[in-house]
Amino acid sequence: MRTKRVAALLVALAALASTLAVVAVSGGAYTAVTTWRDSCSIDDLRPAELGENSFVFAANGRLLGTIRAERNRQPVPFERMSPWVERATLAIEDRRFYEHDGLDYEGIVRAAVRNLEAGEIVEGGSTITQQLVRSLYTGDERSWERKGKEACLALQLEEEWTKEEILETYLNRVFFGNRAYGMQAAARTYFATSARKLGPAQAALIAGLAQAPSAYDPFKRPEAALARRNTVLEAMVDAGYLPRERYEQIVGRPLGLEHGTLYETERERYFFSYVRRLLVERYGEERVRSGGLRVHTTVSLPLQREARQAIRSTLDRGDDPAAAIVAVNPRNGAIRAMTAVAPGERGLQFNLAEQGRRQSGSAFKTFVLAEAVRRGIHPDRTRYLSAPFTYTPPGAEEWEVSTYAGDYHGPSTIAAATLRSDNTVYARLTVDLGPESVAQLAHDMGIRTELQPVASIGLGSNSVSPLELASAYATLAAGGVYREPFAIRRVVLPNGRVHGADEWGRGERRRVLTDGEAAVVTRILAQNMTSGTGTGAQIGRPAAGKTGTTDRHTDAWFAGYTPRLASAVWVGYPRAAQEMTSVHGITVAGGTFPATIWGRFMGPALEGTPADAWPVPSTSPEWKQWRGEHQFDGRRAPADDDD
Repeated sequence: MRTKRVAALLVALAALASTLAVVAVSGGAYTAVTTWRDSCSIDDLRPAELGENSFVFAANGRLLGTIRAERNRQPVPFERMSPWVERATLAIEDRRFYEHDGLDYEGIVRAAVRNLEAGEIVEGGSTITQQLVRSLYTGDERSWERKGKEACLALQLEEEWTKEEILETYLNRVFFGNRAYGMQAAARTYFATSARKLGPAQAALIAGLAQAPSAYDPFKRPEAALARRNTVLEAMVDAGYLPRERYEQIVGRPLGLEHGTLYETERERYFFSYVRRLLVERYGEERVRSGGLRVHTTVSLPLQREARQAIRSTLDRGDDPAAAIVAVNPRNGAIRAMTAVAPGERGLQFNLAEQGRRQSGSAFKTFVLAEAVRRGIHPDRTRYLSAPFTYTPPGAEEWEVSTYAGDYHGPSTIAAATLRSDNTVYARLTVDLGPESVAQLAHDMGIRTELQPVASIGLGSNSVSPLELASAYATLAAGGVYREPFAIRRVVLPNGRVHGADEWGRGERRRVLTDGEAAVVTRILAQNMTSGTGTGAQIGRPAAGKTGTTDRHTDAWFAGYTPRLASAVWVGYPRAAQEMTSVHGITVAGGTFPATIWGRFMGPALEGTPADAWPVPSTSPEWKQWRGEHQFDGRRAPADDDD
């Protein structure tokens, strides 16, 4: 019974194939085939999306890394593929590609006979057009119904697309094993080269993988892959694509594999992870995962190298704390460097430069100074007492403040206290200004972390990131104008559309301080570099900056700027607030390793650029009479001061 059924089906299929083959001479058959062809419609189907890799570039156009799509794919135009790609593919997959109309009728009959003899579909007899239809529309289900629909759609596709379009799309979608979809990804994966540079043997190896990528996996089954490559080379000879003498020269050669790492590249991983997060925020996780983006960033690779070298030349021992650097161009907000080095923390995925938030210590005093100047308090004429300070905020516990070194100087101007980084003066000044106003100004200048407006805010009790601190100090470098830091200049979408400066390079811009107010703060911080706590950061050109050290020496900072570049350095242990009381035999403070790293970075980073003087401001602050509750005015110190 089964034999008769198989025979009947065989006769029917053979008759169908014969009918299709004589379609040009049989009017009735032509009508039947036309009706069958009209039973499916490409216009009613949405092509399946494969996705493709995204690439991230530095400011100079160098590749930073690849954001891999779910399928490792990098489409390229047909003209950017080696001619051997086409020859090898057609020889082994579809030798009559340029002659048929989407269906190879001889192949259909041959496959039908084999499938019926086996009682299941074991051979497809598919053309490249049919395989493309399967990839685009019908999927890999193996059934008579699916094969019929696939054939119908193949005929329609041939009417709407050119042969070159069909072949190009196929070569950019076919799976070649080892996560490589498309010829370019395969060339990069197996030979660390581009599809344009493939030779005949290389193209033959890749083309031979399409039918059974796992069975012929060159990395896992090199003998099977070699035999398959040679089969393809023989097919190229038979098809007239490869001269016999050339075949004899290359058939005995080894595979010549070179495992490519392009799609595994992720240089500058801290900055890279920051860029990826920005893309997800802008486009969504699904869009970024589907890929196809070309992302052009602001980061300077030479500055990245200088930043790492500055850290490694300073903290060069295996048990040293980590350090992070962020540098921002104050003229436009472009992030020029973002990196970190954690000597004893292999595999650390946390972005210390952008996500790491630690108490800033005295580096936050700059915001207190700026708020005082903004309020018309003259820093060279206004005095506060340098002496132990005890303060009890409303509804809070008593707060006792002392200086870092335990030395006190009595009545002191705000400017002089800045050079000594005097905690007691700045505690009194912060209380008088109001912690809320200091927090607001810090936010306006670039601190994005939500700040707790407590009395100790001026001494750096709040946690911030190196990126935030660099951005805020850049506001001073820009004469009081805040520019939102940005890392992406433009993104080219898969369809060629460009999201440029309007989306990425023109962030928020606002004036926070007058240029006269910013100039006063800069003058004091510049003096701090020559005769204050920041002398270890001098770079031989006009610069301004401030040190920061937290209680128990768990974090240390240096933040500073020139007219061309602002940067912040953090030093500490990333996994916990660990005391740094014996690093290279010394206690770490902002004026030690952070200042040294800052100088070793900023000097080379600015080499070759003019040593700009500070610009002359167009305005001057309006100084006012100031009577703060804790201000020293020549009388006895308030009762809550303990001399």
